[in-house]
Amino acid sequence: MSKSLEEVNESVSTQNKTSIFRKILAFFGPAYLISVGYMDPGNWATDIAGGSQFGYSLIWVLLMSNIMALLLQSLSARLGIVTQRDLAQASRETYSPFINYILYFLAEVAIAACDLAEVLGMAIGINLLFGIPLIEGVVITVLDTFLLLFLINKGIRKMEAFILALVAIIGFSFVFEMFFAQPDVSQVVAGLVPSMPTDAALYIAIGIIGATVMPHNLYLHSSLVQTRKFDRSSKGIKQALKYNFLDSAIALNLAFFVNAAILILAAATFYKNGLFEVAEIQDAHQLLQPLLGTKWAPILFAVALIAAGQSSTITGTLAGQIIMEGYLNLRIQPWVRRIITRLIAIVPAVVVITVFGEGVTGKLLILSQVILSLQLGFAIIPLIHFVSDKSKMKGFEIGKVTQIFSWIIALIIVSLNGKLVYDEIQGWLAISNHPTVLWFTVVPLAFGFLVLLLYIVFKPFIARQKDKVINHSPHNLNLNFSRIRAYRKKNIAIAVDFSDADEKAINSALELGGTEANYTLIHVVETIGALMYGNTVSDHETTIDQQLLAQYLEILEAKGFKIETKLGFGKPNSVIPTIINEGNFDILVMGTHGHTGLKDILFGTTVDKLRHKISIPLFIVRK
Repeated sequence: MSKSLEEVNESVSTQNKTSIFRKILAFFGPAYLISVGYMDPGNWATDIAGGSQFGYSLIWVLLMSNIMALLLQSLSARLGIVTQRDLAQASRETYSPFINYILYFLAEVAIAACDLAEVLGMAIGINLLFGIPLIEGVVITVLDTFLLLFLINKGIRKMEAFILALVAIIGFSFVFEMFFAQPDVSQVVAGLVPSMPTDAALYIAIGIIGATVMPHNLYLHSSLVQTRKFDRSSKGIKQALKYNFLDSAIALNLAFFVNAAILILAAATFYKNGLFEVAEIQDAHQLLQPLLGTKWAPILFAVALIAAGQSSTITGTLAGQIIMEGYLNLRIQPWVRRIITRLIAIVPAVVVITVFGEGVTGKLLILSQVILSLQLGFAIIPLIHFVSDKSKMKGFEIGKVTQIFSWIIALIIVSLNGKLVYDEIQGWLAISNHPTVLWFTVVPLAFGFLVLLLYIVFKPFIARQKDKVINHSPHNLNLNFSRIRAYRKKNIAIAVDFSDADEKAINSALELGGTEANYTLIHVVETIGALMYGNTVSDHETTIDQQLLAQYLEILEAKGFKIETKLGFGKPNSVIPTIINEGNFDILVMGTHGHTGLKDILFGTTVDKLRHKISIPLFIVRK
């Protein structure tokens, strides 16, 4: 299986550092690349709209979003550190191809929405600073493709340093903006108390959540932590988890400061002066100088905006690469991938600006963030399942308390999004001249996504119950042995599936071979992961099957038989013949019941394919 971001995977060594400080410093970096996604132009739009319309009252939404982000990003980092899989790869190993194609499509929609915000933000910044028209600024943003290629070729540390420099520019710009604005500290503190001024504030609040807890960042973080090479012992993994959490806490709190500064700036200038409808970044820029009385305020604002757009577009590109390679196992040239992603964002931006004018960019930015928020559930829920799975996490799964908090966060986000979608569809139906069209298009689509959401919520729970009930419990391994006859066959292969049919198959094989024969127990893992990755798969069923095969071995060796085991991966009618033909067997013995794949082999037409693929007799034992 290919590694996530293979060109920089484990490229930064954290070992052999002379001091604790240097060791911690070696782990620092991934979260700063993540943090820029929390202060991109989409955040600016929602923060400016929130601050100008509702003053300081939505600061608590930013704080809540930051706490959510810290927990979720720590889960994402944990997945990458422990399993050496990113979120997209883990999804591909777990869900069927059909479900994965849908999840991939939704992730790409989120990337496109995010990229749209970055394109508009950079174009607006270029327009404000240099006076270049917005359409031309949008086209210029294609050039950052080459900057990304240059940075990735220089190594992940150089890229992290560049991003950190841009983050520092943003941070310092807003330190000065706060000095110019002089906000009311008591009202800032009051804004930390949860409240929802109007129904319209919900739309902005969901946009803030979508802009802060960004779905593509969850994919990105699970990959970026794998750029660190560290001791893979239990102690080394614990240390990596601790240092990465510290990295995330510092970086995301810095992002919270920037977001809060933008909202506070809007509240202290626009809301305070009765300018409640400032939603466009351009309007905010033009009003800063007369309201704050300094020419530096709008300049710093534009510089910070360009830095935010440029830094977040780099990380968005990496996320797009991770999602495509993880879900589809498809690698294309980075510059091709970058141009495709950028064009997906540029085309709608150019069309909308051309048709409706530059005055709609603020609404377009907020819409892009709401789209991000709507996609969050499809990234968060699988992530929580994966880091709660004992077989995947190998002792590093999250505890019950963390699971509860994680599910509460998922419930809050999904519930808010559900209310938003319901309200929006109701509004469309009320004002539409053709509501029937909406009933046959938008409503079924929304219902379909609800069904998908419920599926990814409950499917892992059902799968775990099946693992416990069907063929995956040690009490099913009690075998009653029949009378052993004289030696007849020398090397006997036995296909097992951990069902009650194994008893007949094994006894029949032992009758054929006696105590002097050599026996090989063969089992084929048929999960989606096994089909995709072969013997490199590391999923729950593979772990259980390995344990059960080992228990069969122990039971039969205790009886005095000479036993070996073979674990195959993929389709039984292909894998079993390969094992048989590569070995030196006299006969293959198979039972009649078990997993779907074996039942198909025994009772379906594939039994003929298996029989013709092996050069030894096939002995089918009926229950």
